[in-house]
Amino acid sequence: MAEVYSVSQINTYIKHMFLGNSLLNHIYVKGEISNCKYHTSGHIYFTLKDGAAQIACVLFAGRRAGISFRMEDGQNVIVFGSISVYERDGKYQLYADEIRQDGVGRLYEEFEYLKKKLGAEGLFAAEHKQKIPRFVKRVGIVTASTGAALQDICQIAKRRNPYVQLVLYPAKVQGEGAAQTVVKGIRALDGKVDVIIVGRGGGSIEDLWAFNEEIVAREIYNCSTPIISAVGHETDTTIADYVSDLRAPTPSAAAELAVYDVQLLLEQLADIHGDMANRMVLRMREKRMLLKQKRLLLERFHPRYQLQQKRLRADELAEKLSVRMKEKIRIKRQRVELAAERLAGLSPVARLEGGYSVASKDGCVIKEIAQVNAGDAISIDVTDGTILAQVQDVQKRQA
Repeated sequence: MAEVYSVSQINTYIKHMFLGNSLLNHIYVKGEISNCKYHTSGHIYFTLKDGAAQIACVLFAGRRAGISFRMEDGQNVIVFGSISVYERDGKYQLYADEIRQDGVGRLYEEFEYLKKKLGAEGLFAAEHKQKIPRFVKRVGIVTASTGAALQDICQIAKRRNPYVQLVLYPAKVQGEGAAQTVVKGIRALDGKVDVIIVGRGGGSIEDLWAFNEEIVAREIYNCSTPIISAVGHETDTTIADYVSDLRAPTPSAAAELAVYDVQLLLEQLADIHGDMANRMVLRMREKRMLLKQKRLLLERFHPRYQLQQKRLRADELAEKLSVRMKEKIRIKRQRVELAAERLAGLSPVARLEGGYSVASKDGCVIKEIAQVNAGDAISIDVTDGTILAQVQDVQKRQA
């Protein structure tokens, strides 16, 4: 009888066959994801299929760090890993080490090539960016008419300023021909609005690819109207974001950047009005004080005031003159009295009253004996008259 093997031995043997095959240990397999399940353990179980077959796959929790997207049914992916047998069930499956979306690598290469090309041409340069008007009346929107992006923009714009007019160009924002409709929308609105918002909601790189097309980038660059790009979510970046005059992280943010908050403006105007009123009150108060000062200054130069001041000055000078004249008269009077006293001391009459007399001969006062001789007639003046006498003798005083 031939040798009999257990099921475990068979499965183990087949597993070693898989492990010994280098091709199956390092293999890339592409297909569509189905039956994708995120297990509580952290492992991801899914099936990879194409039009004719399928294979079970598993990605262990320790390998999930290398995946940059969330796996979902219907995604086309390329899985790198190894094929082996799960001995318990006797089924072979693909043990994944890396997973990337099929086609994304090619798109990223195209994205980087176009980004480098347009950057070298200067389409992203800051000096070519137009300033977004602060107060706009008409806002153009190039997006899908049925998308959530349009609803978000309309709601934000209405809340911030219901007086702003929104002009929509319904464009195809995904799939074949999307880039061409976006270009037509920009051309249709250019020059007819104050600012244009170009964008759509989030999605994969394939979904957003219309905004990575060169024709869209060049149309944005050549547009004379300022453009705000609002493509995808905050983490999504497209060529349109680089070439636009301003990038908004979301369509809602684009509406906030484009439409000024009228309530905030009214509050600012109210603050300015109040500040101006206070300034006017202060200015009028200052002007009134200045006018009062000017009026007082003008009154001082008025002829009536000048005449009054001159009169007061004349009275003051007259008073000073009177005082000085009285003082002069007093000083002169004192001098006269003093001179009179001195003169009185020299007066012959005063001397006569003191008991003196004055002898004279022929009208000349006799001062020495040589002026007379014995027998000469002389006259002697006293206080009450004149004595006529004759000189009997002349005697010289002995020294």
